Amino acid sequence: MNNSDFKKIEFWVATGLCLLVIFLMVINIDRDTISGNFYSHKIYPFRDSGINFSYLAHYFLPKLFSATSFYLVFLLLNFYLIPALIKQTQSILNTFLFVAVFFLYGLSSSIGYTYSQAYLLVTYNNITEAYFHLFVKGYSNAIYVIVMFSLYVIAKTYAPIVLKHFELKYKNPKIMQECAFAVTIWVFVLFLLGTQASRNYYGIIWGFVVPIGILQYGFSLYQLIPDLKNTNIGFWGYLWRCILLIALIGSFIATIALVILQDTDTWPIIFAFNMGVHCLFTTPFTWLIYNYRLKNKSEIRYLKQELGKSDASLSFLQSQINPHFLFNALNTLYGTALQEKAERTGEGIQKLGDMMRFMLHENVQDKISLTRDVDYLENYIALQKLRTSRSADIVIDTQIDPQLNNLEITPMLLIPFVENAFKHGISLQHPSYIKVTLQTKDKTLYFDVHNSIHIKPDADPEKFKSGIGLQNVKQRLALLYPNSHELIIRESATEFFIHLTIQL
Repeated sequence: MNNSDFKKIEFWVATGLCLLVIFLMVINIDRDTISGNFYSHKIYPFRDSGINFSYLAHYFLPKLFSATSFYLVFLLLNFYLIPALIKQTQSILNTFLFVAVFFLYGLSSSIGYTYSQAYLLVTYNNITEAYFHLFVKGYSNAIYVIVMFSLYVIAKTYAPIVLKHFELKYKNPKIMQECAFAVTIWVFVLFLLGTQASRNYYGIIWGFVVPIGILQYGFSLYQLIPDLKNTNIGFWGYLWRCILLIALIGSFIATIALVILQDTDTWPIIFAFNMGVHCLFTTPFTWLIYNYRLKNKSEIRYLKQELGKSDASLSFLQSQINPHFLFNALNTLYGTALQEKAERTGEGIQKLGDMMRFMLHENVQDKISLTRDVDYLENYIALQKLRTSRSADIVIDTQIDPQLNNLEITPMLLIPFVENAFKHGISLQHPSYIKVTLQTKDKTLYFDVHNSIHIKPDADPEKFKSGIGLQNVKQRLALLYPNSHELIIRESATEFFIHLTIQL
């Protein structure tokens, strides 16, 4: 999972929780409403202080204001301010904004407390002292929230570095990645629920039940189910084992909850909810996930077998390209030696030697440096220029970006297009031109070839041949870069043009 996808998940989880809190306030789902004591725990403090309780002014609007400001502060700190401070981008401005967010959020929390806990105003000696204590409480809450957000963003930022360290030590880094993601979401939501002033079942259930689900999911997916599959034990055998496992762990966790919360009513609720959720949801869900992944692995294994067959075809296609060019290059050098009385033969032979070395050592690799592949391309063009240098009507223009971003490419993908251009675009009797452009941006290669077209005489044996290069390279692109390349070919009466884009 990349950083962009995780940010989307963060945004929608935070947005969903904010909307859920507002929704619950609107429909008034509360522990006291279930037991029939409508607003009792909210009304009594106001009534005892001689203040008329207003659900809108003393509960709904302060809670709505608190939830909204909490949500906005999270978005601002998580997606902009703290990452910018970590990267030291515009440090002075962002530090000022960070402090401003703290003061504004503290102010909003304090204002919310003055309404939601207005009954406290009459418990102090004077109104100034009352406001002072409420504002201290508001800013204390702001410190807690902002510190927790900061720790969360810092942990999220440096977690990939830690995961990479573990990937070097563990055979299955996917376990570490999934566990880290699940624990991050659990801690994040637990923190959101923990900011509520009163203890509620949502926080208790999330805090004690969800970790059991994470443990069961990881243990079942990577240990229990594979072992059962090896012994041909099916779903029902897996289910009974999970029930026993959930009961044991659930009893332990519920006992811890009893000790921490000191509430005898909570123990059976946590245990029953834990058994129901994990037996009815987590257990079958994990079984389905495992079988889905097993099916995908089988499909990948089949595709690898098919790819082995394609490799044989690919090797054959490559073998068609290399001897053809070497034969033409040797003919070119021979003609140049006759014309120039061997003055430039040494240069040509050196370039040919570099190219032969390339084909013997690097052409057999799956991926090579784009720089080396471009060197081969430039040597090829230089040899062709030796052949056409005496003709003033032939223009060969190359614009190749020297900065290739340390990218890698499958060898011999680009040369067929240039071969085709020289084969069909050069005439010693008519004006001709070839223009080759190559550049990269990020991890994308852009390659263009323009060339003139000359009608070949009927006696030319090459007239009705499409050329080895284009058909072969189309097949190679389909095999090696499926869904990550774009090849556009246009042809007019006087010009041939190709545009190739590859995501490297």
